[in-house]
Amino acid sequence: MTDRWLAMNSNRLVQYLQKPAEEFTKQDLIKFIEGNEIEMVNFRYVGGDGRLKTLNFVITSKAQLDELLSVGERVDGSSLLSHIDVASSDLYAIPRYRTAYVNPFSAIPAVDILCSYYTSEGVRLPSSPENILRAAHEALTRSTGLTLEAMGELEYYVCYDKQPLYPVAAQKGYHESAPFSRWEELRCEVMRAVAQAGGQIKYGHNEVGNISGGDLEMEQHEIEFLPAPLEDAADQMVIARSMLRMIGHKHGVTITLVPKLCAGHAGNGFHVHTRLLKDGKNMMIEGGQLSDTAKKAIAGYLALAPSLTALGNTVPISYLRLVPHQEAPTNVCWGHRNRSVLVRVPLAWLDAENMVGDANPQEKEEPSELVDSQTVGFRCPDGSANTYLLLAGLAVAARHGLEIEGALQLADKLYVDVNIFAPQHEKIRAALPQLPASCWESAETLLRDREIYERDGVFPAEVIDEVVKHLKSHGDKGLSKKLQGMEAEIRKLADEYLHCW
Repeated sequence: MTDRWLAMNSNRLVQYLQKPAEEFTKQDLIKFIEGNEIEMVNFRYVGGDGRLKTLNFVITSKAQLDELLSVGERVDGSSLLSHIDVASSDLYAIPRYRTAYVNPFSAIPAVDILCSYYTSEGVRLPSSPENILRAAHEALTRSTGLTLEAMGELEYYVCYDKQPLYPVAAQKGYHESAPFSRWEELRCEVMRAVAQAGGQIKYGHNEVGNISGGDLEMEQHEIEFLPAPLEDAADQMVIARSMLRMIGHKHGVTITLVPKLCAGHAGNGFHVHTRLLKDGKNMMIEGGQLSDTAKKAIAGYLALAPSLTALGNTVPISYLRLVPHQEAPTNVCWGHRNRSVLVRVPLAWLDAENMVGDANPQEKEEPSELVDSQTVGFRCPDGSANTYLLLAGLAVAARHGLEIEGALQLADKLYVDVNIFAPQHEKIRAALPQLPASCWESAETLLRDREIYERDGVFPAEVIDEVVKHLKSHGDKGLSKKLQGMEAEIRKLADEYLHCW
């Protein structure tokens, strides 16, 4: 890795230590903490609700810091993960050095480190979210020789007191700029903080949603990440979600990832793009076209799409977003550059020839070699998802598609190249399988597919049982259909799940 890359990296630990985060050692962290007058270390770990939890330590000596980084700390697992029995609830929280970053919000100089859960026997807790994701990725690689990278699109609304200047029409906010974008600076502040914590960000922009009602306005934004190894992608997303909340709180505004705020207005999705690699090479393209490997993975996503909603769409209002004519998927299908489908294959510069040279005739240098950036996007998840479990589910689905017979035929059968919501294509849409319409239906599909998720011990049975129990506890069978067009009831439901993660 070049010195120039290290110098441009936003993570202060990378800059100081002059090494990439994946090479951080215990002694590296001690060196940084000593050399930068860091007074606290915070252990962070994800609970069963998908939120980051915190354990604070004041540094009193080098020996204490060394011990903390060497052996971690005990935590009450039954209070963090609902399937852990109180009779044997102690777990270890063990720091993962590569995740360390300087906390940008702490008044006391502090370093935060993400942790993994370990059992009393000193082995990884099989039922914790981050370890399920690790197991799913390892199982995929053992079976196929491939690794999976992911990048998330984090959509959110900023809710604030109404202001008269520079209004934006409803559903017209896409890529709007200041001053018509009220909260562009907040978004950029979040992006910088996430980058300083090691997040690899692609870009940020205003999204289409602008909602006004009474004394309150809501403005939609999106932050998109670059492809990263599956486990790193999940870590980056949970840090970003936490930082969104912290910076919203700092500015005195509410930030929400709730899937739907108002009928007829854009909801918040959590689209996830993925690509399969072998020895560092993107296997999604072959001969300038989408590869059979990519099509088989897509077939896996489509085959398990209904049960994947159990991991990616976990609250009743999720299913108010998955309705026609809102650029959210309702049917199980895929296509190229098509925003009416569940799995979308975006543009990837495959046939682009020196567009920069054409736009800049004064440019004399030879164009850089285009990076093979082809991904496929899974478009139904939303902000209620437990990021680790969702990405684990996508790894299971990709493996499923690569292993089952008839995957290419399934992909061919479910390919569409039209807007399935257009009236003239109603017959095409009616012939396609549908996504679940409630948490209850989603739970039923997970029960149907549970053997696929539990294979090789990836998803422990107790975790599947807990997910199903949680989904069915909402008692929302038929609710989304009942509430269609009922603005006041939808608003009430949105308020209930405003902080759905």
